[in-house]
Amino acid sequence: MSDALIMSGRALRMSRRNVDALITSLALPVMLLLIFVYFFGGAIDTGTRYVTYVVPGVLLLCAGFGSSNTAIAVVEDLKTGIIDRFRSLDIGGAPILAGHVVASAARNLIATALVFALAFAIGFRPDATLAGWFAALGVLLAFILALSWLSAAVGLLAKSPEAAGGFTFFVSFLPYPSSAFVKTEDMPSWLQGFAENQPISQVIESLRGLLLGQPVGWTPWIALAWCAGILLTSVAASAWLFRRRTA
Repeated sequence: MSDALIMSGRALRMSRRNVDALITSLALPVMLLLIFVYFFGGAIDTGTRYVTYVVPGVLLLCAGFGSSNTAIAVVEDLKTGIIDRFRSLDIGGAPILAGHVVASAARNLIATALVFALAFAIGFRPDATLAGWFAALGVLLAFILALSWLSAAVGLLAKSPEAAGGFTFFVSFLPYPSSAFVKTEDMPSWLQGFAENQPISQVIESLRGLLLGQPVGWTPWIALAWCAGILLTSVAASAWLFRRRTA
């Protein structure tokens, strides 16, 4: 645990010193929310104010982008040889990777706060109870942690930062074929099945229902089950890949 805390502090300092990436990760949520609300919102009928509908999707889009940067950070550590130095100090792979995951979660929580602040400024009015807010944040944090560990596994698998950057494109694309920005029933029939049942849609529908005070049924539990499955698989894969890359 002490090693993990030290590695988390290191990863946070690296994020703070990488000014370009930090500005991008914080400015992107603001830009995306404004683009979707003011460029596309008037042309999309969701049965409610578009800013109310789109906020959960923007949160997940930005969480995916922020988490995917973990893959690039892990590749950079492998290339510079710093991991070998850590191993000589008897620091295992789990604390090193956990440090990057914690830094990713911290960046994403700051971006989430910015999205909510801007959303409130342009008309987002949720009806969630205090319990609903805590539940929504819990689901979002579970998604961020699962995606960050998946990104860490991809970083161990990739051979270069450019290859790891391809994961960013995939994660950033996945919210589009979901219920993030349009209703799934408005999609082509061949796409609806995938859009309605992929994990992104389950998380988004959970956030949307919890924030708006609507019935959510089993959807949050399904979303958490997806997150738990991704997290456990990613942690196991990361442990195996770390041993393989550093053997």
